[in-house]
Amino acid sequence: MGDLFDQDPSGGPSDRAAEPDGNGTAPRPLADRLRPRALSEVIGQQQVLGPDAPLGVMLASGSLSSLVLWGPPGVGKTTIARLLADETDLHFVQISAIFTGVADLKKVFEAARQRRRIGQGTLLFVDEIHRFNKAQQDGFLPHMEDGTVLLVGATTENPSFELNAALLSRAQVLVLERLGGEDLEALLTRAEAELNRELPLTEAARVTLKDMADGDGRALLNLVEQVAAWRVKDPLDPEALSTRLMRRAAKYDKSGEEHYNLISALHKSVRGSDPDAALYWYARMLTGGEDPRFLARRLTRMAVEDIGMADPQAQTVCLDAWNAYERLGSPEGELALAQAVIYVALAPKSNAGYVAYKGAMRLAKQTGSAMPPKHILNAPTSMMKDQGYGTGYAYDHDAEDGFSGQNYFPDDVPRPDLYQPVERGFERDLKKRLEYFEKLRVKRNGG
Repeated sequence: MGDLFDQDPSGGPSDRAAEPDGNGTAPRPLADRLRPRALSEVIGQQQVLGPDAPLGVMLASGSLSSLVLWGPPGVGKTTIARLLADETDLHFVQISAIFTGVADLKKVFEAARQRRRIGQGTLLFVDEIHRFNKAQQDGFLPHMEDGTVLLVGATTENPSFELNAALLSRAQVLVLERLGGEDLEALLTRAEAELNRELPLTEAARVTLKDMADGDGRALLNLVEQVAAWRVKDPLDPEALSTRLMRRAAKYDKSGEEHYNLISALHKSVRGSDPDAALYWYARMLTGGEDPRFLARRLTRMAVEDIGMADPQAQTVCLDAWNAYERLGSPEGELALAQAVIYVALAPKSNAGYVAYKGAMRLAKQTGSAMPPKHILNAPTSMMKDQGYGTGYAYDHDAEDGFSGQNYFPDDVPRPDLYQPVERGFERDLKKRLEYFEKLRVKRNGG
């Protein structure tokens, strides 16, 4: 359960390497041996730990508040919580929402009250806090408010979606980030110092090893332990390393925040006419296990929403690619969708139709039950004829230029300009047609 560590100041192995696991024989796992003993040893996360960052300021002022640590696995959430307790002289209690029930929580709070009576505060670390339901989360509130516990929750899920607003209002959310290349290199160097030898890898393979960890410090240390156990004569290249090790699966939750983050990235890349970025996010979603049918549906929506009449063919391309996927299946069908990604990314863009539709919906709600003008209503009965239905209707095919220019909106609704095409793609032609009919309309209605 180790996390993220700075280089040992001495540059050499620490005395922790020889510590037994408690039975005097087996060595402790590398990740546990490298567990930081102070916040200054934590690698990365300076956006929350730095002197001017939230935690740095809190600790300097001696006013630590309840926190929610939000970030991916293996970036130091548990370690930071434990070290916060050490730095503030609070009693550290760790529970997991997966294994803790209401009865367990009552015991935790009662023990914290007992400690408080003798002047000892409690830092309650709740791992996977998002797995508590809303009612259970409410159970923390009175104990946070009266100071029985200082809550530090850890979650890999977006707190905005998973945690009660009441709990969030009493805790500051700190975002922890996946480790970058420099952070992973520092961790790898620290691990080699602990092992007292370099890993048998070429420089390129060393990069591959860090890539395999995918920003997860704990995953990197687990990989390091495997590599360190090998007995090889010559350094391994990336191909040999990849043969022996499996790459860590990319973080992707088809029903969670990552799903929405990546589809947003794909949509905005298409809207921004960047086919390379669009293909990348498309591939990221596929490798994460996304249903290609979901992607086909979203691509069709992009064609309708962001391309529209600037290239009416875009919608057809997406529907054809969707149909090709249904007929071909995987993996061949994904190529058809990839080609649709390229097409929509490079197509001329216009949301004029989308904007016009939304404007029409607003106007329809505002005008309620306004009747169409009587001259465009049919009069199948004599009574309707007597009421003026159909009187004065001009049949456009009989009009000059095939255009009568009469009003089709309700009599008491001023004519709006809902559809305003852009000067891109096919909409350039539509704009000319719209302007032509507007001139004729003015002419037919006497200026």
